[in-house]
Amino acid sequence: MFPTFAKDGSDRVIPLFAVSKEGLKQRLDQLSGPARTWTEASGFAAGPGECLAVPDPEGRVGLALVGLGDAAGAARHRFLVGRGASSLPAGTYKLSGGGLGQDHLAEAALGWLLESYRYTRYKAGKAPGARLLAPEGVDAGRIEAIAAGECLTRDLINTPAADMGPAELEAAARDLAKEMGAKVEVIAGDELLAQNFPMIHAVGRAATPARAPRLIDLRWGAWGRKITLVGKGVCFDTGGLDIKPAASMGLMKKDMGGAATVLGLARMIMTLGLPMRLRVLIPAVENAIAGESFRPQDVLTSRKGLTVEVNNTDAEGRLVLADALALASEEDPDLLVSMATLTGAARVAVGPDLAPFFTDDEATAAALSRAGSQVADPVWRMPFHAPYEKMIEPVIADLDNAPSGGMAGAITAALFLRRFAEAQRYVHFDIYGWVPAAAPGRPKGGAGQGARALLAALPEIVKL
Repeated sequence: MFPTFAKDGSDRVIPLFAVSKEGLKQRLDQLSGPARTWTEASGFAAGPGECLAVPDPEGRVGLALVGLGDAAGAARHRFLVGRGASSLPAGTYKLSGGGLGQDHLAEAALGWLLESYRYTRYKAGKAPGARLLAPEGVDAGRIEAIAAGECLTRDLINTPAADMGPAELEAAARDLAKEMGAKVEVIAGDELLAQNFPMIHAVGRAATPARAPRLIDLRWGAWGRKITLVGKGVCFDTGGLDIKPAASMGLMKKDMGGAATVLGLARMIMTLGLPMRLRVLIPAVENAIAGESFRPQDVLTSRKGLTVEVNNTDAEGRLVLADALALASEEDPDLLVSMATLTGAARVAVGPDLAPFFTDDEATAAALSRAGSQVADPVWRMPFHAPYEKMIEPVIADLDNAPSGGMAGAITAALFLRRFAEAQRYVHFDIYGWVPAAAPGRPKGGAGQGARALLAALPEIVKL
Protein backbone atom coordinates (compact mmCIF):
# COMPACT_ATOMS: atom_id res chain seq x y z
CA MET A 1 0.00 0.00 0.00
CA PHE A 2 1.19 3.49 -0.85
CA PRO A 3 1.01 6.26 1.79
CA THR A 4 -2.10 8.46 1.80
CA PHE A 5 -3.45 11.35 3.82
CA ALA A 6 -5.59 10.80 6.89
CA LYS A 7 -9.31 11.22 6.41
CA ASP A 8 -10.94 14.21 8.05
CA GLY A 9 -12.92 13.19 11.12
CA SER A 10 -11.21 9.83 11.46
CA ASP A 11 -9.44 10.75 14.71
CA ARG A 12 -8.74 13.53 17.15
CA VAL A 13 -6.79 16.17 15.26
CA ILE A 14 -3.50 17.42 16.69
CA PRO A 15 -2.34 20.91 15.61
CA LEU A 16 1.09 20.87 13.96
CA PHE A 17 3.12 24.07 13.76
CA ALA A 18 6.07 24.54 11.40
CA VAL A 19 8.45 26.91 13.15
CA SER A 20 11.53 28.71 11.87
CA LYS A 21 14.29 29.87 14.19
CA GLU A 22 13.30 33.45 13.42
CA GLY A 23 9.66 32.74 14.30
CA LEU A 24 10.28 30.64 17.41
CA LYS A 25 9.83 33.43 19.94
CA GLN A 26 6.54 34.49 18.38
CA ARG A 27 5.31 30.89 18.41
CA LEU A 28 6.32 30.47 22.06
CA ASP A 29 4.41 33.63 22.95
CA GLN A 30 1.28 32.12 21.39
CA LEU A 31 1.42 28.91 23.42
CA SER A 32 -0.33 28.41 26.72
CA GLY A 33 1.78 28.65 29.86
CA PRO A 34 2.27 24.89 30.40
CA ALA A 35 2.90 24.27 26.68
CA ARG A 36 5.48 27.03 26.56
CA THR A 37 7.16 25.76 29.71
CA TRP A 38 7.33 22.23 28.25
CA THR A 39 8.75 23.48 24.96
CA GLU A 40 11.41 25.61 26.61
CA ALA A 41 12.34 22.85 29.05
CA SER A 42 12.68 20.40 26.18
CA GLY A 43 15.26 22.62 24.51
CA PHE A 44 13.34 22.86 21.24
CA ALA A 45 15.28 25.27 19.01
CA ALA A 46 13.45 24.88 15.66
CA GLY A 47 16.44 23.18 14.07
CA PRO A 48 15.95 21.67 10.61
CA GLY A 49 13.55 18.74 10.97
CA GLU A 50 13.57 18.91 14.78
CA CYS A 51 10.26 17.62 16.16
CA LEU A 52 8.56 17.99 19.53
CA ALA A 53 5.26 16.62 20.86
CA VAL A 54 3.77 18.85 23.55
CA PRO A 55 1.31 17.24 26.02
CA ASP A 56 -2.08 18.62 26.94
CA PRO A 57 -3.39 18.64 30.58
CA GLU A 58 -4.67 15.04 30.15
CA GLY A 59 -1.22 13.81 29.11
CA ARG A 60 -2.14 13.29 25.44
CA VAL A 61 -0.30 14.98 22.59
CA GLY A 62 -1.88 18.42 22.55
CA LEU A 63 0.18 19.96 19.75
CA ALA A 64 3.38 19.34 17.88
CA LEU A 65 6.20 21.46 16.53
CA VAL A 66 8.57 20.82 13.63
CA GLY A 67 11.59 23.02 13.02
CA LEU A 68 12.45 24.69 9.72
CA GLY A 69 15.88 25.98 10.70
CA ASP A 70 16.91 29.53 9.85
CA ALA A 71 16.40 31.49 6.66
CA ALA A 72 20.07 31.29 5.74
CA GLY A 73 19.94 27.50 5.72
CA ALA A 74 16.57 27.11 4.00
CA ALA A 75 18.17 26.36 0.64
CA ARG A 76 20.03 23.42 2.17
CA HIS A 77 16.92 21.42 3.08
CA ARG A 78 13.66 20.16 1.64
CA PHE A 79 10.73 18.14 2.99
CA LEU A 80 11.56 19.17 6.57
CA VAL A 81 7.94 18.98 7.73
CA GLY A 82 7.90 15.40 6.53
CA ARG A 83 10.24 14.44 9.37
CA GLY A 84 7.18 14.54 11.62
CA ALA A 85 5.83 11.39 9.99
CA SER A 86 8.62 9.29 11.48
CA SER A 87 9.43 11.33 14.59
CA LEU A 88 6.08 12.24 16.15
CA PRO A 89 3.80 9.92 18.15
CA ALA A 90 0.90 8.17 16.46
CA GLY A 91 -2.06 10.42 15.76
CA THR A 92 -3.70 12.61 13.14
CA TYR A 93 -1.99 15.93 12.59
CA LYS A 94 -3.03 19.12 10.81
CA LEU A 95 -0.72 21.93 9.79
CA SER A 96 -1.90 25.03 11.60
CA GLY A 97 -1.08 28.63 12.28
CA GLY A 98 1.04 29.70 9.35
CA GLY A 99 4.78 29.12 9.40
CA LEU A 100 4.65 27.98 5.78
CA GLY A 101 3.67 29.94 2.73
CA GLN A 102 1.04 28.51 0.41
CA ASP A 103 3.76 27.63 -2.09
CA HIS A 104 5.40 25.32 0.45
CA LEU A 105 2.31 23.51 1.71
CA ALA A 106 2.32 21.03 -1.16
CA GLU A 107 6.00 20.26 -0.58
CA ALA A 108 5.35 19.76 3.14
CA ALA A 109 2.42 17.44 2.45
CA LEU A 110 4.32 15.41 -0.14
CA GLY A 111 7.33 15.20 2.15
CA TRP A 112 5.14 13.72 4.88
CA LEU A 113 3.88 10.98 2.56
CA LEU A 114 7.37 10.23 1.24
CA GLU A 115 8.74 10.07 4.79
CA SER A 116 6.05 7.48 5.53
CA TYR A 117 7.45 5.10 2.90
CA ARG A 118 8.81 1.78 4.15
CA TYR A 119 10.29 -1.10 2.15
CA THR A 120 9.07 -4.21 3.94
CA ARG A 121 9.42 -7.07 1.44
CA TYR A 122 12.12 -8.86 3.44
CA LYS A 123 11.74 -7.39 6.91
CA ALA A 124 8.58 -6.98 8.92
CA GLY A 125 7.59 -3.44 9.69
CA LYS A 126 4.71 -1.06 9.64
CA ALA A 127 4.09 2.46 8.45
CA PRO A 128 4.51 5.28 10.96
CA GLY A 129 1.46 6.00 13.07
CA ALA A 130 1.69 9.77 12.65
CA ARG A 131 -0.66 10.72 9.81
CA LEU A 132 -1.37 14.08 8.22
CA LEU A 133 -4.59 15.64 7.05
CA ALA A 134 -4.17 17.17 3.61
CA PRO A 135 -3.54 20.89 4.14
CA GLU A 136 -6.24 23.24 2.93
CA GLY A 137 -5.58 24.66 -0.51
CA VAL A 138 -3.50 21.78 -1.90
CA ASP A 139 -4.54 19.19 -4.46
CA ALA A 140 -4.55 16.13 -2.22
CA GLY A 141 -5.31 13.68 -5.03
CA ARG A 142 -2.41 14.92 -7.11
CA ILE A 143 0.00 14.71 -4.17
CA GLU A 144 -1.11 11.16 -3.37
CA ALA A 145 -0.67 10.18 -7.01
CA ILE A 146 2.85 11.62 -7.06
CA ALA A 147 3.74 9.86 -3.81
CA ALA A 148 2.42 6.55 -5.12
CA GLY A 149 4.49 6.88 -8.29
CA GLU A 150 7.63 7.69 -6.32
CA CYS A 151 7.03 4.79 -3.92
CA LEU A 152 6.61 2.40 -6.87
CA THR A 153 9.98 3.57 -8.17
CA ARG A 154 11.57 3.04 -4.77
CA ASP A 155 10.11 -0.45 -4.41
CA LEU A 156 11.43 -1.53 -7.80
CA ILE A 157 14.94 -0.19 -7.21
CA ASN A 158 15.17 -1.52 -3.67
CA THR A 159 14.33 -5.06 -4.74
CA PRO A 160 17.50 -7.18 -5.14
CA ALA A 161 18.35 -8.40 -8.61
CA ALA A 162 17.55 -12.02 -7.70
CA ASP A 163 13.91 -10.94 -7.41
CA MET A 164 13.96 -8.11 -9.97
CA GLY A 165 15.30 -9.50 -13.21
CA PRO A 166 13.96 -8.73 -16.69
CA ALA A 167 10.96 -11.05 -16.20
CA GLU A 168 10.03 -9.44 -12.88
CA LEU A 169 10.40 -5.96 -14.36
CA GLU A 170 8.05 -7.05 -17.13
CA ALA A 171 5.61 -8.34 -14.48
CA ALA A 172 5.73 -4.96 -12.70
CA ALA A 173 4.88 -3.20 -15.97
CA ARG A 174 2.03 -5.62 -16.61
CA ASP A 175 0.66 -5.11 -13.09
CA LEU A 176 0.72 -1.35 -13.57
CA ALA A 177 -0.93 -1.64 -16.98
CA LYS A 178 -3.69 -3.86 -15.61
CA GLU A 179 -4.39 -1.41 -12.79
CA MET A 180 -4.44 1.61 -15.08
CA GLY A 181 -6.11 0.19 -18.18
CA ALA A 182 -2.96 0.30 -20.32
CA LYS A 183 -1.65 -2.28 -22.78
CA VAL A 184 1.70 -4.05 -22.77
CA GLU A 185 3.55 -5.89 -25.51
CA VAL A 186 6.87 -7.65 -24.96
CA ILE A 187 9.53 -8.91 -27.38
CA ALA A 188 11.91 -11.34 -25.68
CA GLY A 189 14.88 -13.60 -26.30
CA ASP A 190 15.89 -14.40 -29.87
CA GLU A 191 12.74 -12.71 -31.15
CA LEU A 192 14.63 -9.46 -30.50
CA LEU A 193 16.93 -10.37 -33.36
CA ALA A 194 14.04 -11.32 -35.61
CA GLN A 195 12.39 -7.94 -34.99
CA ASN A 196 15.62 -5.93 -35.34
CA PHE A 197 16.70 -5.07 -31.81
CA PRO A 198 20.25 -6.41 -32.11
CA MET A 199 21.94 -4.35 -29.41
CA ILE A 200 19.35 -5.18 -26.73
CA HIS A 201 19.86 -8.82 -27.62
CA ALA A 202 23.66 -8.58 -27.62
CA VAL A 203 23.83 -7.07 -24.14
CA GLY A 204 21.37 -9.51 -22.59
CA ARG A 205 22.06 -12.76 -24.42
CA ALA A 206 24.56 -14.13 -21.87
CA ALA A 207 21.95 -14.26 -19.11
CA THR A 208 20.14 -17.49 -18.29
CA PRO A 209 16.94 -18.26 -20.26
CA ALA A 210 14.84 -17.29 -17.25
CA ARG A 211 16.46 -13.86 -17.36
CA ALA A 212 16.39 -13.42 -21.13
CA PRO A 213 16.54 -9.87 -22.55
CA ARG A 214 13.31 -8.21 -23.60
CA LEU A 215 11.76 -4.97 -24.76
CA ILE A 216 8.72 -3.90 -22.74
CA ASP A 217 6.29 -1.62 -24.57
CA LEU A 218 3.45 -0.05 -22.53
CA ARG A 219 0.81 2.20 -24.12
CA TRP A 220 -1.96 4.26 -22.54
CA GLY A 221 -4.30 6.98 -23.78
CA ALA A 222 -6.17 7.33 -27.05
CA TRP A 223 -5.74 11.03 -27.85
CA GLY A 224 -3.54 14.03 -27.15
CA ARG A 225 0.17 14.68 -27.47
CA LYS A 226 2.49 11.71 -27.98
CA ILE A 227 4.85 11.37 -25.02
CA THR A 228 7.36 8.52 -25.02
CA LEU A 229 9.43 7.60 -21.98
CA VAL A 230 12.41 5.26 -22.39
CA GLY A 231 13.96 3.79 -19.25
CA LYS A 232 17.19 1.84 -18.92
CA GLY A 233 16.30 -1.56 -17.48
CA VAL A 234 19.66 -3.19 -16.75
CA CYS A 235 18.47 -5.33 -13.86
CA PHE A 236 22.01 -6.19 -12.86
CA ASP A 237 25.28 -5.04 -14.36
CA THR A 238 28.39 -7.12 -13.81
CA GLY A 239 30.17 -4.94 -16.34
CA GLY A 240 30.25 -7.90 -18.72
CA LEU A 241 33.67 -9.15 -19.78
CA ASP A 242 35.05 -5.77 -18.70
CA ILE A 243 33.96 -6.85 -15.24
CA LYS A 244 33.39 -4.31 -12.51
CA PRO A 245 35.38 -4.48 -9.27
CA ALA A 246 33.35 -5.55 -6.24
CA ALA A 247 33.06 -2.00 -4.91
CA SER A 248 31.46 -0.84 -8.14
CA MET A 249 29.16 -3.85 -8.47
CA GLY A 250 27.67 -3.53 -5.00
CA LEU A 251 24.80 -1.21 -5.97
CA MET A 252 24.12 -2.58 -9.42
CA LYS A 253 20.63 -3.73 -8.48
CA LYS A 254 19.81 -0.05 -9.04
CA ASP A 255 21.00 -0.07 -12.65
CA MET A 256 17.36 -0.40 -13.69
CA GLY A 257 16.64 2.90 -11.93
CA GLY A 258 15.73 4.57 -15.22
CA ALA A 259 13.09 1.93 -15.90
CA ALA A 260 11.79 2.22 -12.34
CA THR A 261 11.59 5.99 -12.66
CA VAL A 262 9.67 6.00 -15.94
CA LEU A 263 7.23 3.44 -14.54
CA GLY A 264 6.72 5.63 -11.47
CA LEU A 265 6.21 8.69 -13.69
CA ALA A 266 3.82 6.72 -15.90
CA ARG A 267 1.82 5.81 -12.81
CA MET A 268 1.55 9.51 -11.92
CA ILE A 269 0.45 10.45 -15.44
CA MET A 270 -2.14 7.70 -15.71
CA THR A 271 -3.56 8.24 -12.22
CA LEU A 272 -3.99 11.94 -12.93
CA GLY A 273 -5.55 11.17 -16.32
CA LEU A 274 -3.40 13.64 -18.25
CA PRO A 275 -4.58 14.12 -21.85
CA MET A 276 -1.84 12.39 -23.81
CA ARG A 277 -0.85 9.28 -25.68
CA LEU A 278 1.73 7.80 -23.37
CA ARG A 279 4.24 5.17 -24.41
CA VAL A 280 6.82 3.60 -22.09
CA LEU A 281 9.68 1.59 -23.57
CA ILE A 282 11.99 -0.43 -21.32
CA PRO A 283 14.87 -2.49 -22.69
CA ALA A 284 15.24 -4.99 -19.82
CA VAL A 285 18.43 -7.04 -19.65
CA GLU A 286 21.00 -8.50 -17.31
CA ASN A 287 24.58 -7.77 -18.35
CA ALA A 288 25.91 -11.18 -17.40
CA ILE A 289 29.16 -13.06 -18.05
CA ALA A 290 29.05 -16.31 -19.99
CA GLY A 291 30.19 -17.86 -23.25
CA GLU A 292 27.59 -15.78 -25.08
CA SER A 293 28.77 -12.43 -23.69
CA PHE A 294 29.42 -9.69 -26.20
CA ARG A 295 33.08 -8.76 -26.35
CA PRO A 296 35.35 -5.71 -26.41
CA GLN A 297 36.08 -4.73 -30.03
CA ASP A 298 32.88 -6.34 -31.30
CA VAL A 299 31.03 -4.16 -33.82
CA LEU A 300 27.26 -4.19 -33.42
CA THR A 301 24.75 -2.98 -35.97
CA SER A 302 21.92 -1.09 -34.30
CA ARG A 303 18.24 -1.00 -35.17
CA LYS A 304 18.84 2.36 -36.83
CA GLY A 305 21.60 0.87 -38.99
CA LEU A 306 24.46 2.74 -37.31
CA THR A 307 27.38 0.50 -36.41
CA VAL A 308 28.85 0.64 -32.90
CA GLU A 309 32.31 -0.47 -31.85
CA VAL A 310 32.22 -1.88 -28.32
CA ASN A 311 35.24 -0.57 -26.49
CA ASN A 312 33.88 -1.34 -23.03
CA THR A 313 31.20 -3.89 -22.24
CA ASP A 314 30.45 -1.92 -19.07
CA ALA A 315 29.03 0.90 -21.22
CA GLU A 316 26.04 -1.29 -22.05
CA GLY A 317 23.20 0.99 -21.01
CA ARG A 318 23.58 3.27 -24.00
CA LEU A 319 23.49 0.24 -26.31
CA VAL A 320 20.12 -1.04 -25.13
CA LEU A 321 18.71 2.48 -24.97
CA ALA A 322 19.84 3.16 -28.53
CA ASP A 323 17.64 0.43 -30.01
CA ALA A 324 14.68 1.55 -27.89
CA LEU A 325 15.17 5.21 -28.84
CA ALA A 326 15.32 4.26 -32.51
CA LEU A 327 11.98 2.46 -32.16
CA ALA A 328 10.46 5.41 -30.28
CA SER A 329 11.63 7.83 -32.98
CA GLU A 330 9.79 5.91 -35.69
CA GLU A 331 6.54 7.40 -34.33
CA ASP A 332 7.91 10.98 -34.12
CA PRO A 333 6.61 11.70 -30.60
CA ASP A 334 5.99 15.26 -29.45
CA LEU A 335 8.34 14.60 -26.54
CA LEU A 336 10.89 11.81 -26.18
CA VAL A 337 12.55 11.30 -22.80
CA SER A 338 15.22 8.83 -21.76
CA MET A 339 16.04 8.16 -18.12
CA ALA A 340 19.02 6.09 -17.12
CA THR A 341 21.56 5.43 -14.40
CA LEU A 342 24.06 5.88 -17.18
CA THR A 343 27.42 7.29 -16.13
CA GLY A 344 29.61 7.69 -13.10
CA ALA A 345 30.79 10.92 -14.71
CA ALA A 346 27.42 12.50 -13.99
CA ARG A 347 27.82 11.71 -10.28
CA VAL A 348 31.29 13.23 -10.28
CA ALA A 349 29.89 16.35 -11.93
CA VAL A 350 26.82 17.00 -9.76
CA GLY A 351 26.73 14.40 -6.98
CA PRO A 352 23.84 12.09 -6.06
CA ASP A 353 21.19 14.72 -5.30
CA LEU A 354 20.93 16.49 -8.65
CA ALA A 355 19.49 14.95 -11.81
CA PRO A 356 21.45 16.25 -14.80
CA PHE A 357 19.52 16.51 -18.04
CA PHE A 358 20.39 17.27 -21.67
CA THR A 359 18.22 18.90 -24.32
CA ASP A 360 18.68 21.10 -27.36
CA ASP A 361 15.34 22.85 -26.80
CA GLU A 362 15.75 26.06 -24.82
CA ALA A 363 12.09 26.34 -23.82
CA THR A 364 12.07 22.75 -22.57
CA ALA A 365 15.24 23.34 -20.55
CA ALA A 366 13.81 26.47 -18.96
CA ALA A 367 10.53 24.75 -18.12
CA LEU A 368 12.30 21.82 -16.48
CA SER A 369 14.59 24.05 -14.44
CA ARG A 370 11.67 26.12 -13.16
CA ALA A 371 9.57 23.07 -12.38
CA GLY A 372 12.40 21.34 -10.55
CA SER A 373 12.74 24.31 -8.21
CA GLN A 374 8.99 24.59 -7.69
CA VAL A 375 8.43 20.95 -6.74
CA ALA A 376 11.67 20.30 -4.83
CA ASP A 377 13.00 17.89 -7.44
CA PRO A 378 16.33 19.49 -8.33
CA VAL A 379 17.60 19.12 -11.90
CA TRP A 380 20.57 20.65 -13.70
CA ARG A 381 21.06 21.21 -17.40
CA MET A 382 24.19 19.90 -19.08
CA PRO A 383 25.22 20.48 -22.69
CA PHE A 384 25.01 18.44 -25.86
CA HIS A 385 28.45 19.87 -26.70
CA ALA A 386 28.83 19.36 -30.46
CA PRO A 387 32.67 19.61 -30.58
CA TYR A 388 32.80 16.37 -28.57
CA GLU A 389 30.99 14.45 -31.31
CA LYS A 390 34.35 13.40 -32.75
CA MET A 391 35.11 11.61 -29.47
CA ILE A 392 32.38 9.04 -30.17
CA GLU A 393 33.46 8.39 -33.78
CA PRO A 394 36.01 5.55 -33.94
CA VAL A 395 37.99 4.38 -36.94
CA ILE A 396 36.15 1.22 -37.95
CA ALA A 397 32.50 1.95 -37.05
CA ASP A 398 30.04 4.82 -36.97
CA LEU A 399 30.10 5.13 -33.19
CA ASP A 400 32.19 4.22 -30.14
CA ASN A 401 30.30 3.19 -27.01
CA ALA A 402 33.17 4.10 -24.65
CA PRO A 403 35.61 6.77 -25.88
CA SER A 404 39.10 6.55 -24.43
CA GLY A 405 40.51 9.23 -22.19
CA GLY A 406 37.75 9.42 -19.60
CA MET A 407 36.90 13.05 -20.39
CA ALA A 408 33.31 14.40 -20.46
CA GLY A 409 31.84 10.94 -19.94
CA ALA A 410 28.26 12.09 -19.26
CA ILE A 411 28.28 14.35 -22.31
CA THR A 412 29.70 11.78 -24.72
CA ALA A 413 27.13 9.24 -23.50
CA ALA A 414 24.33 11.77 -24.09
CA LEU A 415 25.70 12.58 -27.54
CA PHE A 416 25.72 8.85 -28.34
CA LEU A 417 22.03 8.56 -27.41
CA ARG A 418 21.12 11.67 -29.39
CA ARG A 419 22.27 9.93 -32.58
CA PHE A 420 19.31 7.55 -32.14
CA ALA A 421 16.65 9.98 -30.84
CA GLU A 422 14.68 11.76 -33.52
CA ALA A 423 11.75 13.68 -32.09
CA GLN A 424 10.38 17.21 -31.92
CA ARG A 425 11.87 17.46 -28.43
CA TYR A 426 14.33 15.08 -26.82
CA VAL A 427 15.43 15.13 -23.17
CA HIS A 428 17.92 12.74 -21.61
CA PHE A 429 18.27 12.36 -17.82
CA ASP A 430 21.41 10.76 -16.36
CA ILE A 431 20.12 9.95 -12.87
CA TYR A 432 21.67 8.26 -9.84
CA GLY A 433 18.51 6.61 -8.52
CA TRP A 434 19.78 6.21 -4.98
CA VAL A 435 19.89 8.17 -1.71
CA PRO A 436 23.22 7.36 -0.02
CA ALA A 437 22.32 8.99 3.34
CA ALA A 438 18.83 9.39 4.74
CA ALA A 439 17.23 12.84 4.64
CA PRO A 440 13.68 14.09 5.32
CA GLY A 441 11.29 12.43 2.88
CA ARG A 442 14.15 10.43 1.36
CA PRO A 443 15.22 7.30 3.24
CA LYS A 444 18.46 5.64 2.27
CA GLY A 445 17.87 3.49 -0.79
CA GLY A 446 16.22 3.68 -4.17
CA ALA A 447 14.82 7.00 -5.33
CA GLY A 448 13.23 8.59 -8.36
CA GLN A 449 14.84 11.71 -9.80
CA GLY A 450 13.53 14.12 -12.38
CA ALA A 451 10.08 12.54 -12.60
CA ARG A 452 8.27 15.15 -10.53
CA ALA A 453 10.03 17.98 -12.34
CA LEU A 454 9.04 16.51 -15.69
CA LEU A 455 5.45 15.95 -14.55
CA ALA A 456 5.18 19.58 -13.46
CA ALA A 457 6.77 20.86 -16.68
CA LEU A 458 4.78 18.74 -19.15
CA PRO A 459 1.89 21.20 -19.62
CA GLU A 460 4.35 23.92 -20.60
CA ILE A 461 6.61 21.71 -22.71
CA VAL A 462 3.94 20.07 -24.87
CA LYS A 463 1.00 22.42 -24.23
CA LEU A 464 -1.31 19.89 -22.61
